Amino acid sequence: MKVKTPVLTEVVRRLKVGDRVEISGPIYTGRDAALPKLCRAIEEGELPKLGLQLEGAVIFHTAVSPAGIGPTTSNKVEIEGSIPVLSRAGVRVHLGKGALRAETVKVLQETGAVFMVTPPVTALFINNIRSRRVAAFPEDGMEALHELVVEDLPAIVAIARGESIF
Repeated sequence: MKVKTPVLTEVVRRLKVGDRVEISGPIYTGRDAALPKLCRAIEEGELPKLGLQLEGAVIFHTAVSPAGIGPTTSNKVEIEGSIPVLSRAGVRVHLGKGALRAETVKVLQETGAVFMVTPPVTALFINNIRSRRVAAFPEDGMEALHELVVEDLPAIVAIARGESIF
């Protein structure tokens, strides 16, 4: 299934565990350094100052390097802890790897968001990137929050509507 960003609520409602998708459009990337900062900005009402559009957003749990992008483990405390805040702020797709806690699965269900996984094939994903820019937190280097424009980035729905492949 082709998924364009920003992701519409109706599209997320149709997704089920095991669906293969190809994501196209702007997405954000973040991991241990940037995601807690992004959550603080949301909680402190500072998101408008960053100029980020989270409604319908995809956040890929990765850093961005000249070698490419690849998923980092999503159940790290800083990353999994960001999922509830970001989902409530409008993020509809979290993309990474690894099992998430039952509490996080419940939040995803309550907010209508999903979790997708993608294989760790960093060098191949560089072919799916059309453009990139640092969107926030440039001081974090590769781990800054980036906005990538991707085309047909492959993923598999791992958690949707309270169901999980884990």
